[in-house]
Amino acid sequence: MSGARAQGVTGVSPVTPSGTFGLWPRVRDDRLFFGLIALLIALAWLSLWLWQQSPHARFLGHEEIGGTSVDQSYLVLLALFVGGWTLMTVAMMLPTSLPLVAFFRTLVRRRPHRVSLVALLVVGYVGVWAAFAGVVHAGDVGIHAAVERVGWLEANAWGISAATFLFAGVYQFTALKYRCLDKCRSPVSFVMQNWRGGRERWDAFRLGVHHGIFCLGCCWSLMLLMFAVGVGNIAWMLVLAVVMATEKNMPWGRRLSAPLGIVLIGSGLALALAGTLGVAAL
Repeated sequence: MSGARAQGVTGVSPVTPSGTFGLWPRVRDDRLFFGLIALLIALAWLSLWLWQQSPHARFLGHEEIGGTSVDQSYLVLLALFVGGWTLMTVAMMLPTSLPLVAFFRTLVRRRPHRVSLVALLVVGYVGVWAAFAGVVHAGDVGIHAAVERVGWLEANAWGISAATFLFAGVYQFTALKYRCLDKCRSPVSFVMQNWRGGRERWDAFRLGVHHGIFCLGCCWSLMLLMFAVGVGNIAWMLVLAVVMATEKNMPWGRRLSAPLGIVLIGSGLALALAGTLGVAAL
């Protein structure tokens, strides 16, 4: 009788804070969090697409980088390039690290500063890629200087794209690639090994930087392919983003590394052959 009275006329037992109704705030919070992350990623893709359609698309390309002296205009160009690369990171790389971000958020859910902790994690992660953009920009400036000074390179510029594909393919087989990939494929153990939580804000930022370094070690050569196919090329960005997300997060993703390396090496050899035949035909 007491059980029937407890259930009432509906036949549904009362719900305690730990029951179904108690889960609704968490479910709503989860939906809000992932909705905001999805919105951030979508805005990054949209911004890149709009940038590509605008007259300012050249600021992500090689032509605008070449021949630029180190002065105020160079610093503006560098800032635009790093900004564009940061958008690429949010659009392409942040989705590949969502498992780690989601687990970290669950870990700090009960902390009063949980929102800022997750934000600092993401800032640390994206910051690593933004710093890498500065290195990439400097390297590209050096390549342009070499092309201007070496006649053979200027006449055979196709060799740079071919070398980029070949290098990216060979890197797929290196021990460093697999070590970094294994770290990226184990987000739970990575967080548990590196999260201290004593100085929570600093530790969250440091965790993001630490993860960003391993992610960079895993994917930097693939990101460099954007220079071979055209920085800001949305179609290639989507292809590379899917490939990197699959390699890092799918159960069978690690087995993709070697075939991908073979495809990249083959593409590099094909570019070299086409360039050689083209020069011979001239």
